[in-house]
Amino acid sequence: MSAEKIHTTSLDIILSEALTRRRSKNRLRQLTTVPPGTADFSSNDYLSLSSHPEVQRAFLDRLYVLHAISTSPEEPTLTGPTRPLLNLLGSGGSRLLDGNSDTAEALEKRIAAFHHAPAGLLFNSAMDANVGLLSSVPQPGDVIVYDELIHASVHDGMRLSRAGERIPFAHNRVYATLESEVQSSSHDKHDSLERVLLDVKEQEENRSQQSASGTPRQIFIVVEGVYSMDGDVAPLVDVVECLERIFGGENAHIIVDEAHSVGVVGDCGRGLVSHLGLEDRVWARVLGFGKAMGCSGGIVLCSPTTRDYLINYARTLVYTTMMPFPSLANIETTYNYVIFGQAKPLLDNLQRLIQCTHEGLQSLYDRLPRKTDLFRLHTIATTRTSLDDRQVEKVLTPVIPVLTTRPRSLASYCQEKKLMVRPIVAPTVPKGQERIRICLHAANNMDEVKTLIQTVEEWVLGQLAHGNGREGSETQNQNAKL
Repeated sequence: MSAEKIHTTSLDIILSEALTRRRSKNRLRQLTTVPPGTADFSSNDYLSLSSHPEVQRAFLDRLYVLHAISTSPEEPTLTGPTRPLLNLLGSGGSRLLDGNSDTAEALEKRIAAFHHAPAGLLFNSAMDANVGLLSSVPQPGDVIVYDELIHASVHDGMRLSRAGERIPFAHNRVYATLESEVQSSSHDKHDSLERVLLDVKEQEENRSQQSASGTPRQIFIVVEGVYSMDGDVAPLVDVVECLERIFGGENAHIIVDEAHSVGVVGDCGRGLVSHLGLEDRVWARVLGFGKAMGCSGGIVLCSPTTRDYLINYARTLVYTTMMPFPSLANIETTYNYVIFGQAKPLLDNLQRLIQCTHEGLQSLYDRLPRKTDLFRLHTIATTRTSLDDRQVEKVLTPVIPVLTTRPRSLASYCQEKKLMVRPIVAPTVPKGQERIRICLHAANNMDEVKTLIQTVEEWVLGQLAHGNGREGSETQNQNAKL
């Protein structure tokens, strides 16, 4: 049908006006493809497993073996040939009907054991896992406390939940210290986690005085291991310590979204929770396989009781078709590669690239003729490594934001030089925090990193020469120091 003959409805007009408003604010999202020969500084494939020849070969071998078994001749029955042993292309239904398999259950147990968790439950994506978990577990009257920069999938789960309250706290600010107030990106919009929990505790005490029956509300605290837009790490030791000091660990539970930390943080990439030895202090973890693990899908690591509950109540599992065998084989293959230590050289190279990129960007900042809002860097905060002492470390991640007031211009300039970075603008990040996001990968090399930093410098100097950009404030200059 030609465009001239398409009938425009009143709804089309409403939707078109919404798109026009977004376009006028320079926020219109569009689908694009990556030109061949472009250096990847954009995707989330941090370990480059999805394109690794050995991983691809092992995946295809796994499919070939299962296909051979499934199609091997068998003794015919009175009604004809027997059914193939395995549906390779589709699972056949939801997991509660015909979509379950021994492969899926064995994979869950293996992943849970690797991450030192009691049990695990697979979902089609980490988003489905977050939505299923947050929408079903909190009961009426319960409280969800969450980092203000938590992922959109957690917000979707909270909207569907029966929780009585949903309370944000200032990003990564556990205690209301002067230092944290200076470093916070929230501009005092929200209280610290400690302040929020103390207020909730006071409410609980008032409720218990007014009601003798008083079953305590359950409190859920939701954070990310690594935040996808800022690349910073949750101060998880402090979160655990603060929570247990105020609530005693009885009716308060921590959920950690490890989508961006699995594969890149900790021994063999087990994630932040395992890196800090907090497996027994964190109630549930949500892992995504679409980032460093190079495939798709997600899993909730939890207790066996929670797993059984989710099987019964998580609508994103109950009412959707289970992932097919190729997806399970993909997850299995990449986990084998990680578990057996084959990914360690990739992780080591990635860490070298991360360190060099941070150093190169800091050097660029230091040599600029003047500080400007065209180029700012986030502070890399330290995080405690143990509940038993005050030892701290800086955890560097593959996600490095470069804050700029002209993210689309900078991203476009880099893309013209065959360097794929993406502009990140409001509402994906808070207004005033626009940026390009650099994502590093094991398959990148040092020459690509140097070219990227040189290209960013060329753009900044060119903008300054044309009188663009304002001089950075004292706070911006302080926050730029790595």
